Amino acid sequence: MEHGSKGGSDGLHTPPRSAVRRRFDQFAAEVAKFGAVGTAGLIVNLLVFNLVRHTTDLPVVRASVTATVVAICSNYIGFRYFTYRDRDKSGRTKELSLFLLFSAVGLVIENGVLYAATYGFGLDSPLQSNVFKFVGIGVATLFRFWSYRTWVFRTLPAREAVASAESFLEEADAASAPEGRTLPERRTQHQRVG
Repeated sequence: MEHGSKGGSDGLHTPPRSAVRRRFDQFAAEVAKFGAVGTAGLIVNLLVFNLVRHTTDLPVVRASVTATVVAICSNYIGFRYFTYRDRDKSGRTKELSLFLLFSAVGLVIENGVLYAATYGFGLDSPLQSNVFKFVGIGVATLFRFWSYRTWVFRTLPAREAVASAESFLEEADAASAPEGRTLPERRTQHQRVG
């Protein structure tokens, strides 16, 4: 019984499972790196916010916007050179423009929560301001993660995606292809197309 489960149908499912596992591991590593940079940005954001709030006469939301801008600058360095260092680097101007655009949207989300709490509900004690600043950062972080990974720090060009897909197909062919079909035929056909 054990030999039957190792051969046949389980052998066909092994390559897709390993490919799914690989993608999950890559995504988990990306989330961890994003979280590390985000945690550093959170600390910078809250420190600058409290410093500006307690040492200047700026209103609470303006102090928050100032802190968010400082955190955005530090986060770009962390994302570009740590979290997404393996991503496409060919269009830095476009990348930076998109980063600033999506960061500005995140800034509005983050500080919109604080604005609503402060001016809408009158919750403006230092503790309440920090709580709603933190909540705003959390909501904005979900948006930033999606937008940065989707639009700003794009995956490498299609050529490398095709190479990855071909290696997956080669693994699948090696596990399940009939003896008459060989991989060089597939490569030759791909070379004619591309």
